[in-house]
Amino acid sequence: MLTNDFQGLALSRLGFGAMRLPLLPGRKEPTAIDEAQVDAMVDYAMAHGVNYFDTAHPYHGGLSERVLGRSLARYPRQSWYLADKYPGHQIAQRYDPAAIFEEQLERCGVDYFDFYLLHNVYENSIQVYMDPQWGILDYFVEQKRLGRIKHLGFSCHGGLPTLARFLDYCGDKMEFCQLQLNYLDWTLQQGREKYDLLTARGIPVWVMEPIRGGRLAALTGGQMDALRRLRPQDSAAAWALRFLQGLPNVKMILSGMSDLEQMVENVDTFAQDRPLTEAETAALLELAEGMKDAVPCTACRYCCDGCPLGLDIPAMIAACNEARFALSSNVRMRFDALPEDKRPAACIACGKCSRTCPQGIDVPAVLKELAQAMEKIPDWAQVCREREEEARKSRS
Repeated sequence: MLTNDFQGLALSRLGFGAMRLPLLPGRKEPTAIDEAQVDAMVDYAMAHGVNYFDTAHPYHGGLSERVLGRSLARYPRQSWYLADKYPGHQIAQRYDPAAIFEEQLERCGVDYFDFYLLHNVYENSIQVYMDPQWGILDYFVEQKRLGRIKHLGFSCHGGLPTLARFLDYCGDKMEFCQLQLNYLDWTLQQGREKYDLLTARGIPVWVMEPIRGGRLAALTGGQMDALRRLRPQDSAAAWALRFLQGLPNVKMILSGMSDLEQMVENVDTFAQDRPLTEAETAALLELAEGMKDAVPCTACRYCCDGCPLGLDIPAMIAACNEARFALSSNVRMRFDALPEDKRPAACIACGKCSRTCPQGIDVPAVLKELAQAMEKIPDWAQVCREREEEARKSRS
């Protein structure tokens, strides 16, 4: 197993993410975790050098922490590193930092976390994390001082300006950042710019969604033919992971593996360091461009100058491009913090933007498409709360 040094710790480059644990046969509810299969996956991971395990308060309706904690407890505490997260993106009166943190320690059956993250910093939740009434940052900095957190970081689904703003606020207290990063989001979500920003600030990158929820492991025959000509032995998933192996500031790559077969394949990929060559990287990024059905916006912002509502049109077009590839909560989250008159649906279709666009984009049509797409995306924070409440009722 390949490792990276992090402040004197030899961390496996591959981490086991516990957001998509295997479910019992015939069951679909997230709380129906197949614990025997989880144990088998943890056993294989431990036997092959994987020593980093990642969970979070809302995963599997709150049961991910318990199941992963029970599985890891079969091994000596010093043989594995456990990461958990504070759900500030789901903030409510009951989300007191101390109460949640104590509950998480109890759920996982530990008295400290090796790694702890402020979960999902994005355009809406950043206000919560920075609001002094909650005292979130101060509380967790203190827990680190007390040794109950060994390393403090954050995860981010926000745009580049939000990431920069959070780093300006507390980057000196953050030891790592967990970022959605893969060869598609390298351009689709400004992954390269985010990676470069974190690197310039001296903050190591932890990767989530390296295979885009499995989408990058399911390439078409034609897409795979182009890759096989360069690396006949590598699967689509291996290509995605090896792209990240070539980024020197990526210190941890988390995969939300759902069965033992995925675990075995990913462990094999991390058995040796075979990052992509420049030519292979270029071919992969060219493939990524072909996977998009993108509006050709160059973000010149000419369209913004005459907009009577002051809409951030390039950001909305970027979100529409992402929605065209896959509807996800990330698309909606970008606009949750905005007032109604600054959201895509506020567009009055005056056409001033289109008349000034050098690319000739029908901007009102794109914003209408985005507004309609957003209506299909549920409020992720509300979904998490509902799932946790369902899990609570099933346990009582």
